[in-house]
Amino acid sequence: MIEQQQRLVLSPYMEIYELVIPKDNLLRQIKELVDFSFIYDELLDKYCLDNGRNAVPPIRMFKYLLLKSIYNLSDVDVVERSKYDMSFKYFLDMAPEDEVINPSSLTKFRKLCLKDMNLLDMLIAKTVQIALDKGIIRSKSIIVDATHTKSRYNQKTPRQALQDQSKKLRRTIYEIDETMKDKFPGKNTEDSLEKELEYCKQLISVIKGNEELCSYPKVQEKLNLLEESVSDDMEHLETSKDGDAKIGHKTADTSFYY
Repeated sequence: MIEQQQRLVLSPYMEIYELVIPKDNLLRQIKELVDFSFIYDELLDKYCLDNGRNAVPPIRMFKYLLLKSIYNLSDVDVVERSKYDMSFKYFLDMAPEDEVINPSSLTKFRKLCLKDMNLLDMLIAKTVQIALDKGIIRSKSIIVDATHTKSRYNQKTPRQALQDQSKKLRRTIYEIDETMKDKFPGKNTEDSLEKELEYCKQLISVIKGNEELCSYPKVQEKLNLLEESVSDDMEHLETSKDGDAKIGHKTADTSFYY
């Protein structure tokens, strides 16, 4: 169930935000200058208004997705960071002491409530345009470059997105231990999403078998993001095989799921 109105955040600790978040902080500017009420209006029919437990406000859930895109984080890591990053909590309309959501709730939200990619495209487009009009950002790339979603802002194929993520993960690991080059599987050279997914799964398996590497936060974040992307792509492929989804084309060279 979704509440008809958002609750006013009341906390004796709200002054913390004034002390630790600069006026020119990107998230503070977006929160204070962008009216996100259109998110509520667009997603209202995705919720029951009078039955069940109160749901996390859809605006907050959508803001989690923006944070994922801007900072290139997995569901797990964007929620983890929102536990301690005050700029994240402020952006999410939470009190400093509020508990964050379970990462699985965010995964369900983007897979179920926002499974229509045209709807996600529209929500992102409106947000970006408002931010541009307000002068908060000067380029759409703030949302574009980081996201793995199959939205029109991402001009990469699913395979190219996986290649980019695995490359960044390998580079991060080489900064720590160059000898891992000899332990990683051979890169996929075929123009096949299935082959790329298989390579990524092998890469993930090798890395997860090294506890010392996984103890580094910068490795764990990139590993989590790649795992999430592999899981999403595998799910899309299975759905496509069942005939319930198709592959669309943005240009002659790029594709997306819908």
